[in-house]
Amino acid sequence: MKLIELHILQSFPVSCLNRDDVGSPKSAIFGGVPRARISSQSLKRAIRMHAKDLAPEGQFEGIRTRHLKKLFVPALEAKGIEDVESVAEDLCSILSKADSKKPEQVTTAVYLSPGEIEEIVSALASGKTAKQAVKGATRKDAADIALFGRMIANDPTLNVDGAAMFSHALSTHKVSNEVDFFSAVDDMKTDAEDAGAGMIGTLEFNSALYYRYAALNLDLLADNLGNPDSEALKNIVTHFIKATLEAVPGARQNSMNANTRPSYVLGTVKLNGQPVQLVNAFENPVWSPGKGFTDPSIEKLTEQQSALAQTWGVTCDAESSIPEDDLTTFISTLTNHVS
Repeated sequence: MKLIELHILQSFPVSCLNRDDVGSPKSAIFGGVPRARISSQSLKRAIRMHAKDLAPEGQFEGIRTRHLKKLFVPALEAKGIEDVESVAEDLCSILSKADSKKPEQVTTAVYLSPGEIEEIVSALASGKTAKQAVKGATRKDAADIALFGRMIANDPTLNVDGAAMFSHALSTHKVSNEVDFFSAVDDMKTDAEDAGAGMIGTLEFNSALYYRYAALNLDLLADNLGNPDSEALKNIVTHFIKATLEAVPGARQNSMNANTRPSYVLGTVKLNGQPVQLVNAFENPVWSPGKGFTDPSIEKLTEQQSALAQTWGVTCDAESSIPEDDLTTFISTLTNHVS
């Protein structure tokens, strides 16, 4: 397996980047103490949406939705296919099931691309059945589907194993959530009415330095994309790396904007190997009162890398790190082995 791996240390100030079912920042127990956590799902969506903004048109075009009919109907009409509503429903039934409460939707979100939809309706126009059309479509404009994968329960042959692998981000140190009391002033309320606020409430937040891990299986990515030329593949990998380093989940960005850049990134290339996290560097939580967590976390991370190399032979064929290298040099070093 040819791999690019990213080991990221990133500090976020007061924030609630990823909420649980009661609106609190997500957390986990690791090393026997509570840690701040950002789920891999939250990170992947932020990265996927940022990659759409970074990449040129026609690269990251995947659309994940339950509103499949809205995608198929105009494409069918453009091809002059008759009875588009019925045909669209047939296509939807292959990919998911109609929602009994919301018949204009299907029960599960399906990940498709405009190019795939165009191929499906073109195949229908040429006389193929709906099932043949769906099974024969490719996704040359959907690097995001190739990277993040998709699952279609109705027909597992349409599943795509994602080439990108992510861990849940964990703080390198112990974290306890805190509570923010807030009040909102009613601009129209007079002093004669009362001195109280128009609204009061509480929100939980935390601040932490996170270890994030992402890996990219270059062989699987090329296979998922139909083995494009090396320049096209390198371009996609470049945008994936940049998006992974820059994207931040969008929760509470208006009230607790936490957009930062990583404090430290270690990027490695393995021409033949397995993905290996360095998270156990922080199984014993970092404790550095009054001195911050960045420097001791970097030290622990590099020590763990050296220990794995010495004990288990976990080595790489190329590596780069930020801030020792700038972003352009970092990406160039990692993508030199993309082919």
